[in-house]
Amino acid sequence: MAGQQVLEFTDSNWAQEVEKSDVPVLVDFWAPWCGPCRALGPTIDKLAEQFAGKLKVGKLNIDDSPETATKFGVMSIPRVLIFGKGADRPQKSHVGLTSERDLVASINSVLGA
Repeated sequence: MAGQQVLEFTDSNWAQEVEKSDVPVLVDFWAPWCGPCRALGPTIDKLAEQFAGKLKVGKLNIDDSPETATKFGVMSIPRVLIFGKGADRPQKSHVGLTSERDLVASINSVLGA
């Protein structure tokens, strides 16, 4: 489902992969039954390739990891949160099917580019 550069985030690996990350992190909250989530998938894969080494990109299945989704108030999906390096709160948030251009702008803002 996800590209090679896209990680799988879960309730159990969240702190290590996101909050303790040495690079900014983009998290795509999704579910397999969500059509817009599946439509966003190729964009997430592309961003993971484009920003490899500068940004960690991963997906969190809200059905498999409801604790983390609830912690961030994820009520509708897809929802993309972008965290700064070693941050426990997101700097940017997008709800719904978001354009690649808008996501790149948010990523560059967090990266300081």
